Amino acid sequence: MGSVKWKTHQRLLILLWLLSFPGVFGFSELSFSVQPKDVSSSRGGRVVLDCQAQGESPITVRWRKNGLHLQESGRGLILSNGSLSISDLRSSADQSDEGFYQCLVQNKYGAILSQRARVTISDVLVFVTHPVPVEVILGSVARFSCAVRGSPALISWELNQRSLPLDSDRITILPNGVLQIRDVTMRDSGNYRCFATNTASRVKSREAELSVIPVSGPRPLMNPLIIAGPQNISAGLHQSAVLECLAEGNPRPLVSWSRADSKPIDVFGARVLGNGNLIISAVKAQHSGTYLCRATTPGTRNYTIAAGNLTVLVPPSLVEKPESQTRPRAGTVRFSCQAEGTPAPRITWFKNGQVILSNGRTKMYNSKLVITQIIPEDDAFYQCQAENSQGSVVSTSRLIVVLSEDRPSAPRNVHAETISSSAILLAWERPQYNTVKVIAYSIHYMKSEGLNNEEYQAVIGNDTTSHIVDDLEPARNYTFYIVAYMPMGASRMSEQVTQHTLEDVPLRTPELSLTSRSPTDILVSWQPLPPKLSRGRVSAYRLSYRTATDEQETSIQLPVPGENCTQHLLQGLQPDTIYLIRMSASTRVGWSQPSAWSSHRTPKTSSATVPPAPDLELEPLNCTSVMIRWHPAPSDAVILGYKLCFHPDGQSEDSILQLPTQDHQHTITGLNPRVKYHVKLLAFSANGDGYQAHQTVNTPGCPSAPNRRLAALPPPDHIQAKANSSSAVSLSWGRPAFSSGKAISYSIRFGPVSPPDASAVRYVQTTEQTVTVAGLRPNTRYEFAVRLHMDQMSSPWSAAAYQRTLLEAPLAPPECVRVTLIEDDTALVSWKRPDQPGLSLTHYSILYTAQSPWSSGEWQVLQREASNTMALLEKLELGRVYLLKISASNPAGDGPFSSPIQLPIRPRAPQGHTPPHPGPAHNTALMAGLSRMDEQALSGIIVGVCIALSCIILCFLILLSKSPAQKSASSKMIGQERSEVMHSGVPSANQQQAESAEVLRPMMRTHFTDAKIEDPACLYEVGKTVLLYEDEQILYRPLGEPESSQTSAGDSGNFSHDETDRTSDRSDPRHLPPLPL
Repeated sequence: MGSVKWKTHQRLLILLWLLSFPGVFGFSELSFSVQPKDVSSSRGGRVVLDCQAQGESPITVRWRKNGLHLQESGRGLILSNGSLSISDLRSSADQSDEGFYQCLVQNKYGAILSQRARVTISDVLVFVTHPVPVEVILGSVARFSCAVRGSPALISWELNQRSLPLDSDRITILPNGVLQIRDVTMRDSGNYRCFATNTASRVKSREAELSVIPVSGPRPLMNPLIIAGPQNISAGLHQSAVLECLAEGNPRPLVSWSRADSKPIDVFGARVLGNGNLIISAVKAQHSGTYLCRATTPGTRNYTIAAGNLTVLVPPSLVEKPESQTRPRAGTVRFSCQAEGTPAPRITWFKNGQVILSNGRTKMYNSKLVITQIIPEDDAFYQCQAENSQGSVVSTSRLIVVLSEDRPSAPRNVHAETISSSAILLAWERPQYNTVKVIAYSIHYMKSEGLNNEEYQAVIGNDTTSHIVDDLEPARNYTFYIVAYMPMGASRMSEQVTQHTLEDVPLRTPELSLTSRSPTDILVSWQPLPPKLSRGRVSAYRLSYRTATDEQETSIQLPVPGENCTQHLLQGLQPDTIYLIRMSASTRVGWSQPSAWSSHRTPKTSSATVPPAPDLELEPLNCTSVMIRWHPAPSDAVILGYKLCFHPDGQSEDSILQLPTQDHQHTITGLNPRVKYHVKLLAFSANGDGYQAHQTVNTPGCPSAPNRRLAALPPPDHIQAKANSSSAVSLSWGRPAFSSGKAISYSIRFGPVSPPDASAVRYVQTTEQTVTVAGLRPNTRYEFAVRLHMDQMSSPWSAAAYQRTLLEAPLAPPECVRVTLIEDDTALVSWKRPDQPGLSLTHYSILYTAQSPWSSGEWQVLQREASNTMALLEKLELGRVYLLKISASNPAGDGPFSSPIQLPIRPRAPQGHTPPHPGPAHNTALMAGLSRMDEQALSGIIVGVCIALSCIILCFLILLSKSPAQKSASSKMIGQERSEVMHSGVPSANQQQAESAEVLRPMMRTHFTDAKIEDPACLYEVGKTVLLYEDEQILYRPLGEPESSQTSAGDSGNFSHDETDRTSDRSDPRHLPPLPL
């Protein structure tokens, strides 16, 4: 019980002792109450930068400009409260007051820096972009732009040296100085110039003339066109961003905005200015992204898209601030500081206002400050400053070093002795004072050469004064010091000693690169070994080679002069022979183990000129990927492409990958970690394969999962794309070689290769290693890339895979098929392309045949190229009725046929014969035509006919038994019914002329499968045709189509009936409309 009370009393004493140090827990010895802020003024003006500090007096205040001490002068004075006053501001080349200012305050505890403040001087504005003359068509759009260099300015415009009226909604002036004029009139022509105004000046640009070209008649139809689309811009936080989108077309296009990532646009902070310009008044970080401007013709699907990227520049902010700490002497302290912003902030550490540089005890790792073996001089203020182009932020912390009165003195007489290439013996004497209180020793060592070397530590007991430090690198200098520990603290560090480890045989040999310059030589190249692998200075190389069929090898020893040799040419070899080559390296200690055999085939002897071997470079990107770069060697041979193959050491060559001529780099993915790979590359021409370049590369090991950072995740590999159809591609990939039990997902990015369009790029998410991307355009080459996501980390995008979608066969028949009889035995057929976007065609097939009353003969085939949309049918038989149908074709297949059209050919009329007036026979034919039903009602017709026949037979038997008077009554009734039908649907005979007759002919239904056209431009009923006799010319059109709509598409070679139909309508008032059915 007494021991517990003693321990409690001891803890209270320690606490009171710590509290006796001022500021141990408060750390309020020095701080800022007011810090300077950014300020702007005109030339010759005055600015005051505030700076007020609080803490224990006395406090001295100094100022820095751009990191250098600022001396007081007649224009720059430090006021009594510490603020800085600068008068008569200047911005000349030899003397300028613009820059970044910081306030430095100091007292007995240390010194701290304020945040940066930027002084900007509004200077005379200078135009960097003047408006240029513009010539536009009446009713279109015009655009002028101007830009100035200097502080922000207000832009205004003048027309013919008078202020431009802004009361019209046709005229828009954007904040960035762009002038837009919509629906240009003749009054808009003239000379335009812009004015820029700020607090220091008002300047005007050169004049630019707007010329308006008058046009006669209405404007032609025009698809939407974006004259000025959004640009890639950057805007500071809370500033305005202007995304321009000026489009023209006839009719006027509608402009809409969206984001490429499908996120909604903040409607509260954005507005549309003019006819489609997007203005974001106060941008925030979430406004960053790619914006899409889309101009669409009203009521159609015709549109065009332009994309621009908005980057919001955000000043730095600290997400993790360093904390003040109290540490005993010889301890270790760690300060952490994490910042975010756009661009990424740069972290700088200060100690009492001075920049900290790495040394033996002070290290900076990933924005962390680590101080080991703390000494009293480390007691100071430590500041973390994060800065980027948008500003800076500073956070202050304090380190207090606690000293012990009865600590031991430092260990004495430290000396080191080299034992081997990896071990050094360290010995010392015990401290001179308080030796009996030492409980342990701490040995600290690091590499002597280089910066930011990691310091290692080994702790041993107090029962020894020597220690062997092993696991050292051969042929390296190491620095050692020792610290003695007691229960209340540590001693000062001992004096430092430096010792060099011995050399050793090289750990391995260099990677070889093998190329041939002729059929009888091999150039062997390599890179010098790094010190970690050479383990000393390489004194010689041994090169051994032999043929693949010969066991006897030849060795050449290559001494290394003052500078390492890196290549050797083997000559006098046999052409078209496989040689095996390997190498050993030596230091003064001895030779390394020889490398594995590398094979190379010498070229064949040929008189033709083939490309020489490319210059090859290999760089491991991560544990599963290698970047290959090459440069073609100078040659007269015309390179058609490259052939690349790679395989692990000890395995046979894999498949050969052929690359295009313009490629000079390629990424190999899906490799195994810690494996040696052989990479071979050659160029080929029309004369054959060129000389081969051969190198080896070792993939590094994969980092462990807990230490994996964002960029350490390898991308998916073995990306394979396969076209499933004209609108879908199947994509598969391999998972990178790393072990993790966490969930993995993938992002797939795809878009058309040409033309490059940011708005066409789409993304798909999946957790599988296969996905089918649908909704693609037919016959289009797409680029695919895959990205891996795991535990809020993402890998880089994989190497791109390319695949073209399959060609799509026509899905619809040609439209608006029409036939015109231009001579007695010749007809002209015209049609429109099938209504299928992006359809590629090779030819059209026209099938026609003469038909009998209920059957057709053999089809005759007539083919026309896809560029033609009309054809002539010649040598038709007079007095026959022809059936005609058309289909479109491409390499993917044939499309469906159009609905068959009947073409009656009139027999040649006798001399002097005129067509008779319509009479009873005509009426009978007309009634027969009206009773003809559609093919879909055939079953109903059969049933109805059977019933009707039964009734007729029954009536006939009844009539035979009736009197002649009853027969007369029945005939009268039938006549009345016929008269009613004719009165309701058919004009009387005396209303028609002999030279202009209209006959309704039903289309015969056959066993052919015909597509039905649903285009509203072709208004007719499928299966019915109207035949018109007009001035010895026969026109055929689908029933119900108005004559004014008989106009073919505007393709080359199309036939138009517009003029003929309009002439017929005006000249023949007796023209009859088609009969209703």
